[in-house]
Amino acid sequence: MKIAIASEGHYVSGHFGHCEGFTVYEVEENKTLKKEFVQNPGHRPGFLPGFLKELNVNVIIAGGMGETAQQLFTQNDMDVIVGIEGLSDNVIQQYLKKELNSTESICRQHQHEGHCHE
Repeated sequence: MKIAIASEGHYVSGHFGHCEGFTVYEVEENKTLKKEFVQNPGHRPGFLPGFLKELNVNVIIAGGMGETAQQLFTQNDMDVIVGIEGLSDNVIQQYLKKELNSTESICRQHQHEGHCHE
C-alpha cells in the first residue's frame, strides 16, 4: 500500500493542490518500508489525482483539498483524509495506528493558497 501526504518540507501542507510535493510512504503490515519525496508537477484542475494514481497511491492525506479533487480520488478508489496538520512522519504513524480521522472538509478558498482548512 502507498500513502501520499501533501507536504511542505517535513509538514503536512495546508492545501493539497499547491503543496511543495508529496511524501510517499510504502507500507506493509503497519510498517513503513520506504519513504520518498515526489515534487508537485504543478497545480492543474483534475491533474494531481491521476498523477498520484499513476504512482500507485492508495491514500492521500492533506490539510485542505477542493471538492473536485476529493471526488476524483474517490472515483479512483483512493481514500482521502483531510483536515490534518503536523509532521508527516508523525501523521503516518497515527494513520498506521488507526488514530487519524478525516474532517471531510472541503477547501473553497483557492486564493488563500497554503492556508486552507475549511
